[in-house]
Amino acid sequence: MTTDAHKERPSLDGLGRALMSSGALSSDWAPSYAAVPRSTVLPDLMWPFDMAVGRSVAVSRADDPAKWQEYADSDVPIVTQWDDGKHTGTEPGHVPTSSASMPSVVFRMLQDLDLQPGHKALEIGTATTWNALLMAHRAGPGCVTTVEVDRAVATTAMATVERLGIPLHVVHGDGFQGYLEGAPYDRVIATCGLRSIPFAWVEQCRPGGVIVVPWGTNYSHADAVARLVVAPDGASASGKFTGPVEFMKLRSQRFAHRAHSDYVEGSVADGDESSTTITEAEFVGDQFGPERFAMGLRVPQCSYVVANKSDGARPVWFYSLSDNSWACVQFRDGKPARVWQQGPRRLWDHVENAFRWWVHRGKPDHTRFGLTVTAEGKRVWLDDPADCWAL
Repeated sequence: MTTDAHKERPSLDGLGRALMSSGALSSDWAPSYAAVPRSTVLPDLMWPFDMAVGRSVAVSRADDPAKWQEYADSDVPIVTQWDDGKHTGTEPGHVPTSSASMPSVVFRMLQDLDLQPGHKALEIGTATTWNALLMAHRAGPGCVTTVEVDRAVATTAMATVERLGIPLHVVHGDGFQGYLEGAPYDRVIATCGLRSIPFAWVEQCRPGGVIVVPWGTNYSHADAVARLVVAPDGASASGKFTGPVEFMKLRSQRFAHRAHSDYVEGSVADGDESSTTITEAEFVGDQFGPERFAMGLRVPQCSYVVANKSDGARPVWFYSLSDNSWACVQFRDGKPARVWQQGPRRLWDHVENAFRWWVHRGKPDHTRFGLTVTAEGKRVWLDDPADCWAL
């Protein structure tokens, strides 16, 4: 461990070179990447996401060490816990609840953090400890505190830190409250998705300090990384989003979908029918495209579900989170889309207006939007923090 780690010239493996080539791994983080291989903190049984089959698969180091190492050294996310630890066996569980993120995502967020040697840093969401160990290598001994809400995961993390002999402070607790004992911090980073950023993090970060958080709305899982700078008076933190991302949510902010039948008691035809000229391709977009993120910012208290396509038709559902209002648009190849909606909130009207607002402004991507957090709540904005709206 050395505070001059950024001056080293390490030899990188194949993944490291690929991350450097893509811009995810910057030269100043390369020494930490080389010093702390992800494989040193991964469990013997893990569930990497197999890009070829589109799902998580079980890989055991004891049964297939070569395959295990191949995944450990790949740019894929790896689930390390299912169902809050209640899962048993080798097959994937129902809900992934702890993981090692894609290395490219890890290092892009660390670039956003701009952690420097000697900085005091707080991490929310320890998981395997890899992110925190990378930070500790760069910042120096005793500079990094990481908080983990899951007792079993925290206990394993503490054992990992002791095994590796790296001075990293692991705390078992609720990171939503931050960690006041180590404040003030120069940097705060969350490795879990949030819907509401606690003002405690702003209060525990010094003026001019940086907070990096995956954030989004309950409209979808299409989140983005917010890079916030604490104001000189400490009364707010504000900044733009740096790009799309998807993380497991902070446990206290997990979203529980209500049953479809709670909204639609009979047939979709019970709703008021209309049509729209918006097409499926332009509205649904890609998984990490800006469309879903922008709609969530413009239509608060609404969730969105894209159904499977069948016989050329794809229904897309919208559910109000403040009452029982609902809407459905059915896109069909070669025909105008049909719309049904019911309830006091005319959800499709709101969504269509939001979509046309987004198109009229040049289809802005994530990096043109920004977020401001104060003790009173949060505001989002496009291009100019003064032109903002509350969520």
